[in-house]
Amino acid sequence: MNKLLIATNNKGKVKELQDLLKDTGIELVTPADINLNLEVEENGTTYDENAAKKAIAFAHASGLVSLADDSGLEVDALDGAPGLYSARYHPKSGANDADRRAYMIENLKGKPRPWTAHFHATIAVAEPEKDAQIVEGNCYGEIIPEERGTGGFGYDPIFLFPDLNQTMAELSMEEKNRLSHRALAVMNAIPVLQKIFQP
Repeated sequence: MNKLLIATNNKGKVKELQDLLKDTGIELVTPADINLNLEVEENGTTYDENAAKKAIAFAHASGLVSLADDSGLEVDALDGAPGLYSARYHPKSGANDADRRAYMIENLKGKPRPWTAHFHATIAVAEPEKDAQIVEGNCYGEIIPEERGTGGFGYDPIFLFPDLNQTMAELSMEEKNRLSHRALAVMNAIPVLQKIFQP
């Protein structure tokens, strides 16, 4: 029981979570490491529901403690959209991250700036046969009309930290893992993990 399954098939998330959890002393495994091919439909009405659903499904399928996250970008000028639907924010199916960023900028045109926004992350940790424990994190900034930076994924190139004058995609992995919504949620998850893994 000393292994933690990172319950996602998103390579960008896997990389971030591995980096955030590397100093916990817990052995991290990915679905690919254990040949687990599982897709969980994210049809909950809240981040908590989606994250818990994923963590519980992966824990059940693997027999391992599993950590899943659900996150989204909430833009004030879009009344909190895309929120829960951030990964599917485009009218055409098969759209990629760049398509979703362009669609967001299109929808923001004509609305007064700054386009304030925040990223939200909910993390669920589930042990096999148990309910998930939930923690969260938020980071605040604004959406800008031009992409900057090559790091990160998703909406990172258009999400600016005004105090730093850098987008999420311009930050080093070290900086991102101090400031991001997922980093803050993981910090809140570490005590939960320590309680599970410490005898």
